Amino acid sequence: MEYLVLARKFRPQTFEDVTGQEHVVKTLCNSINQGRVAHAFLFSGPRGVGKTSVARILAKSLNCEKGPTVTPCNICSNCFEITNGSSLDVREIDGASNRGIDEIRELRENVKFAPVVSKYKIYIIDEVHMLTREAFNALLKTLEEPPNHVIFIFATTENHKVPATILSRCQCYDFRRISLSEIAANLGGVAAKEGIKISPSALLWIAEAGDGSMRDAQSIFDQVISYAGMDIKDDDVEESLGLSDRKYLFRISEAVLQRNAGACLIIIEEAYLAGIDMKHFYQILLRHFRNLLLIKIAADGSSSFDIAPEQIEKLKNQVQAIARETLQRFVEIMIAEESSFLRSQEPRMKLEAIIVKMAYLEPIIPLGEIISTIENIEQRLNQGLPVTGNSIEPQVSAHNTAQANQATGSNIGSQFSQNKPVKETTPPKYNMGSSDRADANEESNFSGANNNSDDLQSLCENFKKFIKKENAILGAKIDTTEIVSYENDCLTLGFPKNYIFLEEMKTTTQKEKLEQIAREFFQKNVAIKITAIDVENGNANGNNGRKQLNGLNEIKREAMNQPLLQKVMDELSDARVVEIKVQPEKKN
Repeated sequence: MEYLVLARKFRPQTFEDVTGQEHVVKTLCNSINQGRVAHAFLFSGPRGVGKTSVARILAKSLNCEKGPTVTPCNICSNCFEITNGSSLDVREIDGASNRGIDEIRELRENVKFAPVVSKYKIYIIDEVHMLTREAFNALLKTLEEPPNHVIFIFATTENHKVPATILSRCQCYDFRRISLSEIAANLGGVAAKEGIKISPSALLWIAEAGDGSMRDAQSIFDQVISYAGMDIKDDDVEESLGLSDRKYLFRISEAVLQRNAGACLIIIEEAYLAGIDMKHFYQILLRHFRNLLLIKIAADGSSSFDIAPEQIEKLKNQVQAIARETLQRFVEIMIAEESSFLRSQEPRMKLEAIIVKMAYLEPIIPLGEIISTIENIEQRLNQGLPVTGNSIEPQVSAHNTAQANQATGSNIGSQFSQNKPVKETTPPKYNMGSSDRADANEESNFSGANNNSDDLQSLCENFKKFIKKENAILGAKIDTTEIVSYENDCLTLGFPKNYIFLEEMKTTTQKEKLEQIAREFFQKNVAIKITAIDVENGNANGNNGRKQLNGLNEIKREAMNQPLLQKVMDELSDARVVEIKVQPEKKN
């Protein structure tokens, strides 16, 4: 007798035999039991998941001599002929080779004739999306109102290519990929019936190679049997399926997680010399890092993923001490580099570059840890405890309008200081036109006519604090300013000539904002004049002003390079530095 491959020999013959499509089977069985069978069905889904098999079972259920029934006998002549593909009343048409309008016209003429011996004339059109537009249009009227004895069953792997006019005339059923465990269980049953010895691990490897397709998995199993015989060892499956590259996966991921770039290069060299295809290796390596990420995120629910059970514990052990953000960054890097890698003429060198980049990637600190660290530092500063550091760490305020507010419920702020912290005081409003003016002048030691450097510096600090309180954005832009002079109700503000906001501050809009705030600060109308300071030559307030500006700019540059600030900015993509303020030394 001619040999039948496993995919044909163990093809489902009843609804009970169908694996992984319970939602489709239940609906069809209920339709038959209730006598509500539609005149047209569309089965869509990946290859090898049972679309054509279910179509044949449905045809047998409707045309069985004991039917319509959900359990066809598979013994009567109708069932036997449908199983063998020789039934005159059940026609299977290949949509790829019968895609033209002439074939559809012939079909339209044939549907008028009654079935020969069965109750229904059933047309099963496989890969229906291959029909031409004209053929679909010719089928529309017949599909909408076919004779009572005709049923259409369409099958396709690409239902998005089927016109909406066809879909609206059919009952549509989506077939799913079959899970790894279900395929492995089916293959185990096949092995038991065939008297084949094979380990559960080997069955899982074959099921994984099937990629959700039962037919593909059974075909691969047939190939393995031809290679290894009736007693199949794990090594036989590895060699037959070319799985020797898998032994490098855990080694290379361990080296990446340990940031050992040298070990990564050695492992890639071993894989290359072993004859492994680098492009295929990249695909399974990407899947491996994806599995690491899935295990890290959903360790308790890892059994729901298509991951071999014996690998789950190894994956858990490997990611135990690794942050989720780090694993996610690895996966993002590999996905971003995939297209360029596949186009590369030197895949080995490209893979080495990608893996080395991943190995040298700085571990990403989770956002929760960053916020916790910032809060701890802030608490120590509020309690007057020192914060150690190798450089001056000024106060930094970072705001993120999207992610930070969701994570903390408020804007993130932190204070850092090499010296003991000083509480910031709110500057008083100076009422220069009332009885409080004398007290304000006494407190600040300046008057409108006194333009010595000490008084101007004190006025400058208080005025800038007041602006920041009233308008934080404007306050950040005038942070580098110096008061050149204040006389005759005219306040002259000096900015470095290369300051990025100098031209903006000279605009009428910004000057009006400053004058409005100055009116509240001085309690009278004050004109604002903006001028440029040549910091290099020091023509504003002399050497004292130049030194102060240089020192302030240097401190701000150091602030922007603080590691903790950089980590916050890296973690919060929308974050920006609004204000950098120097904490003065606390006076005893």
